[in-house]
Amino acid sequence: MQLNYLMKRLSTAGRWMATSLLCLSAIAFMWQGAFFSNTSAMAAPALNSIAAADLGDKIQGKASEDAGRAKNFIRDTEDKVKQTAKKNAAKVDRATDNGSVAERKAKKDAATIEKRAEEDSARTQKAVDNTKNAVERTVDSIKDAFGK
Repeated sequence: MQLNYLMKRLSTAGRWMATSLLCLSAIAFMWQGAFFSNTSAMAAPALNSIAAADLGDKIQGKASEDAGRAKNFIRDTEDKVKQTAKKNAAKVDRATDNGSVAERKAKKDAATIEKRAEEDSARTQKAVDNTKNAVERTVDSIKDAFGK
């Protein structure tokens, strides 16, 4: 069924009116949100700074705790590497004659492995400390920005 000329015009006008009403209501909602927004959060910055200080203290405590755990893990790993190097050197020592080239090489390798394990452990622990200090400095900066 085809619409006649008048019905087409009314249909088009109805669509325009519906679109205009939708746009006007959207503008009204946006306008209301802009002028009647909740400004109480801006009026009480002391509450925010107290919450930020408490949160900052918690973050710093957690960073110190995690750094301690990481350092303990690093020390344990260093000890295990050293023990393994010593065990391997002892196995070579038992398997070879006294003073053989393989025995001396195994002992030298064990000493090198232990030395590198200590160096790597120290470097990694220093990196953990640096990371913890960076987190604490950042939290302190944020707390200072809120005015403690």
